[in-house]
Amino acid sequence: MRVVLFTGKGGVGKTTLAAATAALLAGSGRSALVVSTDPAHSLGDALDAELGADPTPVAENLWAAHIEARHLLEGAWGELQGHLRTMLAGAGVDELVADELTVLPGVEDLLALVEVQRFADSGEYDVVVVDCGPTAETLRLLTLPEALSGYLERLFPAHRRAVRGLVANLAGAKNDGAGWERTVAALGALADQLAGLRGLLADRSRTSIRLVLTPERVVAAETRRTLTALALHELRVDALMANRVMPGPPPSLRGPAARWLRERATEQQAVLGELEQLAADVPVTAVRYTAAEPTGVGSLRELARSIYGDRDPAGVPEERAPRPLMELRRTAGQGVSADTEFELDVALPGAEDAPLDLARVGDDMVVGIGFSRRMVSLPSVLRRCEATGARLEGTGAQARLVITFVPDPGTWMTS
Repeated sequence: MRVVLFTGKGGVGKTTLAAATAALLAGSGRSALVVSTDPAHSLGDALDAELGADPTPVAENLWAAHIEARHLLEGAWGELQGHLRTMLAGAGVDELVADELTVLPGVEDLLALVEVQRFADSGEYDVVVVDCGPTAETLRLLTLPEALSGYLERLFPAHRRAVRGLVANLAGAKNDGAGWERTVAALGALADQLAGLRGLLADRSRTSIRLVLTPERVVAAETRRTLTALALHELRVDALMANRVMPGPPPSLRGPAARWLRERATEQQAVLGELEQLAADVPVTAVRYTAAEPTGVGSLRELARSIYGDRDPAGVPEERAPRPLMELRRTAGQGVSADTEFELDVALPGAEDAPLDLARVGDDMVVGIGFSRRMVSLPSVLRRCEATGARLEGTGAQARLVITFVPDPGTWMTS
């Protein structure tokens, strides 16, 4: 079973390519569902069909749906929100303040992902194709399960006895132990759900992302930042799809129009060449500009055939063993002593021009690239060390962040 997510800068044609991929998969005999998580739904326009929140049959083996996260909010989140309000009120928090504290930013995005996972786990479809929102929204969507999981772990630790002890103490004052047990059970269910979502997204054999772009320098720059952010979160990109690539004019054609076409095609090929160098193992697929906008299942299948040829639209390209996010090496000294120095390499392809932020939070290092952040757990040997410097090395696919650590004088011991 495969989940393929399409995203890209607004207006680059990601909805059309997602719908075309699903249409071709259905034509090959596989059951395919294409869903839109983009708040500005246009999937129905591309398929020339009326869509709702439930999967609608569009053609043989093809279903489509618009995920309306706002409609899921009251049902799915309301119960847990009520449990949390009960717990906060039992701890003496004012009712109005408790209402504010239980409004979780990004919960609508989370519910959209939960729906995608529900469809993927239903067993009804061979492939689920997801038409995601624009790049920045999609990055937030894809990184939300891990971020919320970390937040939940800090707020309500996983060791159930400590949580249940806290609950029991609070419950003693309110004489509502059963209510507190339900709250703990709901929090545990949320933690399990977040872990399941993260597992689905991180499974490189099951889930992959396709970045859609037009071969323009401004769009390519955003694609570079997106590749770096996805690499930071260890999410797999299996293709860059360059849409609306202009064909060069025949040599016999002359005049201003031919000159414009030739210059435009040359510019686009230069951008494609830069992307191929940046993406390394990620294939770049050129999608020709079509004379008419493809709408309807028939036109979308024709477009998809021109893109994929004999390749499987849901196939996972072979890849070498993925480069680990972090690699630790000792650069000086033996054991852990005053003269020991470590370097931690963090793989960040394309990060050489990106704004970078670093912060130490306990045993974690917060790495920020542009608008994306991730809290990375440090190897155990570095938890007694302090960071003394950082630098970016390499370019393109080989770019990496190198952080230098030395033992904290107050904690190291001579080995």
